[in-house]
Amino acid sequence: MNDETQSADAEEDPWAEAMNEQADSEAAGFENLQDDALPSDEEINLDVILDVPVDISMEIGRTKISIRNLLKLNQGSVIELDRLAGEPMDVLVNGTLIAHGEVVVVNDKFGIRLTDVISPAERIKKLK
Repeated sequence: MNDETQSADAEEDPWAEAMNEQADSEAAGFENLQDDALPSDEEINLDVILDVPVDISMEIGRTKISIRNLLKLNQGSVIELDRLAGEPMDVLVNGTLIAHGEVVVVNDKFGIRLTDVISPAERIKKLK
């Protein structure tokens, strides 16, 4: 292309000149980039989130039933769950499984004794 053709193209297309400059320039080199957005282990301060409330729930089991059968339920109905008696319960924090445990009674109140805590690496795998 000659200069007259390039200037005519630039007048018709305002992006033509910028695209020509980009084609002529060399690519920028990116060396030794570091992610400054994530703090190092020494800089992490958990005090900021220690007072954030979370919902903890214990799940005995689950089942699926049709709406027809759901509407037939009344006082005294029994719903079969997918767990066996004596199997550990799931401990969920905000809906995410974090541990398994067994039911205990302390001072006439139910509680749960954690028997197996899910590792953070396994919890992250389940999120994906």
